[in-house]
Amino acid sequence: MNFHFKPALLEIAHNYNRTRLVKDVVAGMTVGVVALPLAMAFAMASGLTPQAGLYTAIVAGFLISALGGSPVQIGGPAGAFIVIVYGIVSRYGVGSLILATAMSGVMLMFMGLFKLGSLIRFIPVAVIIGFTNGIAVLIALSQVKDLLGLHITQMPADFAGMLGALHRALPSWNPHALGLALGSLAVMVLWQRLSRQWSKGPISLVRSLSVMPGSVVALVLASSLTALLGLPVDTLGSRFGEIPSGLPSWQWPDVALDQVRVLLVPAATLALLGAIESLLCARVADGLARTRHDPNQELLAQGVANLVTPFVGGMPATGTIARTVVNVQSGATSPVAGMVHALALLAIMLVAAPLASHVPLPTLAAILLFVAWNMGEWHEFARLKRYRLPYRLTLLAVFVLTVVVDLTVAVEVGLIAAALTFIYRIASLSRCEAISAAELPALQGHEDQVGVFKLQGALFFGAVHLTERLSTTPQPTLVLDFSGVIYLDSSGTDTLRDLIRQFKQDQRRVVLCGLAHQPLDIAQRLGLNAAMLGQDWQPDLNQALRAVLPPP
Repeated sequence: MNFHFKPALLEIAHNYNRTRLVKDVVAGMTVGVVALPLAMAFAMASGLTPQAGLYTAIVAGFLISALGGSPVQIGGPAGAFIVIVYGIVSRYGVGSLILATAMSGVMLMFMGLFKLGSLIRFIPVAVIIGFTNGIAVLIALSQVKDLLGLHITQMPADFAGMLGALHRALPSWNPHALGLALGSLAVMVLWQRLSRQWSKGPISLVRSLSVMPGSVVALVLASSLTALLGLPVDTLGSRFGEIPSGLPSWQWPDVALDQVRVLLVPAATLALLGAIESLLCARVADGLARTRHDPNQELLAQGVANLVTPFVGGMPATGTIARTVVNVQSGATSPVAGMVHALALLAIMLVAAPLASHVPLPTLAAILLFVAWNMGEWHEFARLKRYRLPYRLTLLAVFVLTVVVDLTVAVEVGLIAAALTFIYRIASLSRCEAISAAELPALQGHEDQVGVFKLQGALFFGAVHLTERLSTTPQPTLVLDFSGVIYLDSSGTDTLRDLIRQFKQDQRRVVLCGLAHQPLDIAQRLGLNAAMLGQDWQPDLNQALRAVLPPP
């Protein structure tokens, strides 16, 4: 294992200057304001206290920027984790979440150390879109309670339980909560549209306002309105008490070590989802900022952050696309912006924590609903008819299973379906075609003695039937041209060995030619050439024909 520890932060040592520092500080403070409501909202939706989200954004956000392989990525709590974290907390407790998050951090570190970062890109896009849209639906569903101001003591973690609890509590809906939530949602949508126009305006003050996220505007207006009018809606203070304004303290999980086995699957789910989210986010950041990230270094940083953060009262963290986009658009040039974002959040928490108690929960629900809508790729459903049936079935299966059953099951089924589809496609593209005398003049007059077949594609376990059919050829000599074969596995090699053995028993002959690159390497390593006579192993078709045909 040859891993080089090289965070993106080290790359700025030679050409960093005051201009870049100013840009990074401004970008970091802007992202810090954006991250404030999202961090609290994600934590609450996960069944945790608001400060858990703040601690995560501060500690994990700083570590991911300082140690990561992406120059501009912002780390912190993400909406994709809400469903998984809520399930762990409701089933096993907060102590088990600490252990599961730390375990996922160790898994991520090993993924980075063993250079598995590049493998994440092999997860099919249908699987990613399916579970992303499914998570968005679950996030939106989990916010209906606060959106309507329903009286539900404990929201179930499963889909059917959620629907049942919401249906039973529907008569208790609060019109003030619904009105405040809809108003907050309207402010965010309107602000988003106005910001696009303001960003192109000639006045610098107006352009500066376009950077301010609509979630912050809605949060300030709704909090002020709730306090001034005394609206009868739940707030952070009424549900969680006073938000701590001090630094987090180190805490150990109060769980037995035998729970490690129970939490292996949830921890692996957190690790896999965190890896996918962070590396997808890093790829988006590369496209926006014209940078290049190190996927393995990024996974290592994500692992360290998730190993440390739960012990200071945090939750799982990963790269966050929305905050990263804001970071790039605000002029960030290096990981310093992400570190400033974490320090800005810390300063806000230390100074303005008492004000957070007035934040109304319906507004946070509206913010999460807005996030869920934007994170889902809903247009892909309308485009499904353009794709083949396997792609459609995979995407829809992952989406439905994510919503109705479980994210882990959905990803497993999606990967299996995608793998089977890929095997079928590759097998169907593989060919074994007879070459006639019209195509090969040297065969004229010898068609009854020599059969020539050209193989194309991949000869693997899913396409071994191509060579199995060759055993029925009537000619005493069989020439197989492998110049069009790009891949050969052990199953294909065994099938060829069986074919050669059968022909020898019948006192017939098989000649192989054209093997190169990977097929040649695997054939030699598995001893296929040793099982044949020297003249039956030729470099190309012309020499093979000279070896089997009588001289002219």
